[in-house]
Amino acid sequence: MPAGLTPADFGALAPELWLTGGMLLLVVLDLLVPRARQGVLAWVAVAVLAVSAAAAWQQIGFGYTAFKGLIAVDGFAVFFKFVFLGSAAASILMAKRYLEVERVRPGEFYVLVLCATLGMNFMASGLEFITLFIGLETMAVAFYVLAGFLKPDRRSNEAAIKYFVLGTFSLGILLYGMSVLYGLTGTTKLREMAVVLASQPGGLAAILGVILVGAGMAFKLAAVPFHMWAPDVYEGAPTPITAFLSVGSKAASFAMFMRLLIEGMPSLAPAWQDLLYAVSVMTMVVGNVAALTQGNIKRMLAYSSIGHAGYLLMGLVAGTPRGYTAMMIYLAIYAFMQLGAFAVVAMLRREEVIGDELKDLSGLFHARPAAALAMLVFMLSLGGIPPTAGFMGKLWLFGAAIDAGYVWLAVLAVLMSAVSLYYYLRVVVFMFMREAVEPGAPTWTPALALVIGVGVVGTLLIGMYPAPLFEFVERSALSLGGVSLPALTLR
Repeated sequence: MPAGLTPADFGALAPELWLTGGMLLLVVLDLLVPRARQGVLAWVAVAVLAVSAAAAWQQIGFGYTAFKGLIAVDGFAVFFKFVFLGSAAASILMAKRYLEVERVRPGEFYVLVLCATLGMNFMASGLEFITLFIGLETMAVAFYVLAGFLKPDRRSNEAAIKYFVLGTFSLGILLYGMSVLYGLTGTTKLREMAVVLASQPGGLAAILGVILVGAGMAFKLAAVPFHMWAPDVYEGAPTPITAFLSVGSKAASFAMFMRLLIEGMPSLAPAWQDLLYAVSVMTMVVGNVAALTQGNIKRMLAYSSIGHAGYLLMGLVAGTPRGYTAMMIYLAIYAFMQLGAFAVVAMLRREEVIGDELKDLSGLFHARPAAALAMLVFMLSLGGIPPTAGFMGKLWLFGAAIDAGYVWLAVLAVLMSAVSLYYYLRVVVFMFMREAVEPGAPTWTPALALVIGVGVVGTLLIGMYPAPLFEFVERSALSLGGVSLPALTLR
C-alpha cells in the first residue's frame, strides 16, 4: 500500500471502483456477446450501477476525508451519487430500445455512460481543484462522444462539435479562475483556501477569480449568458443522452459549484451572491421566454432546463442553510420529472419517425393512454402544480429566497413559473386534443415502462409525502462546509 494511505482511503472509493470494474467488464462483454443478444448489456450496466449504489449506501453516516484531504466521504457526496447513479440507470434503460432502432452497437455507449457517472462522483466528493477538474473532464469528454454517438446523423455530429468547442473554451476560463485563486492562497485544497481567504483580503484579484470560476461553471449549468450550446446539443444528441445531460450533468455541476463556493470561498459570499443574483434573473427569464416558441420538444425541454437552472441558483443567492438544502431537494425532484418526460419522448422514436417534434405527440392519449397520463404528470410537476413534487420543490426553494430577503427574486420566479405553464400545457393539448399525424403507435417496452413508472411514482409520492426526502437531504447537507442546518419543518 502506498505510504501514508490507509484501507479507509480505498474504501472511500468503493462506488467509483465498482464503476471502473463495470466499465472494464462491459468492454470485454461487448466483444464476446453476439450482436443479436447485446440487449443483455443494458441490464449488466444497470446491475453495475446498483452495486455502486449499494457501496454508496454503506457510506451513509460517515464524515471524513480520504487520500490526504482530496476526497470527502460525507452525506453531501452520497446524496449526489444516488442522483447520478439513478439518472444513469434511467438513461441506459431508455437507450436499450432506442439504440436498436438506430442500429448501433450498445456496448461502448454503456461504457461511456458509466465513465461520465464516474466523473460526476468525483465532482461531488472532490475537495481540491485538481480532483474536481479531473472529475469534470472525465464527465465532459464522455459526453462529447455520447452527444455525437449517432455518426450518420448530422444533427448528432453538430451537437458534438458545438459541445466540444464551447466546452473547451469554458474549461479554459474555469482553469484561469482556479489559477488566480491558487496564486492568492498558495493551495488547491478548498478548506485550506477558505481559511486563507478569510484571514486576508483578496481584493480585485479574488473577485476576478470568483468571476472566472463562476463563468466556467455557468457553462456546465447552461446558465445565461453561457447557455447557447444547450438547445442545439439537446436536440442533436440521442434522446437518452439528452436526458442524462439535463439531469446528471446539471446535478454534478451544481454539486461541484456548491463545493467550490461554500467549501472554498465562503468569505467571498457577498461577491458571488451579487453575481449569481444577476445570472439567476437572466437565466429564468431567457429560459422560460425562449421556450414559448419551440416546436421541437427536446429544444423546449432544453430551454425549460435553462429556466430551472435559474431557479436553482436562487439557493446559492440566498446563501443560507435552507437555500442549500432546497437546491438539493429540487435537484432530486427534478430528476424524477425530467427523466420521466424524456422517457416518453424516447418512446416516440420508431422506424421513419424521429419523434422529437410536438406534432409527434399528437393523439398519444388514444394510442398509449398510460404514457400520455404520465407525461401529463411530468408537465404539471415541471410547471409547479400541486400536488406534484415540482410544487413542493418550488415552494421550498422560493421560500428560501424569501427568508433570505430576496422577495423580488422569488416574485420573478413565480411569474416565470406561470409563463412556463403555457409551453408545458401545449404538450398536453397535443397529446389529448390533436389527432395523430404519423402512422403506427409508439412502442411500449418494459425498460421504458420501468423508467416512466418510477418517474410517476416519485413525482406524485414526493408531492404528497415529502418528509422522507426532506429529512434525508437535511442529514446529507449537514457536512457541507461545516454548515449546521436547523431541523426542517413542513408547513
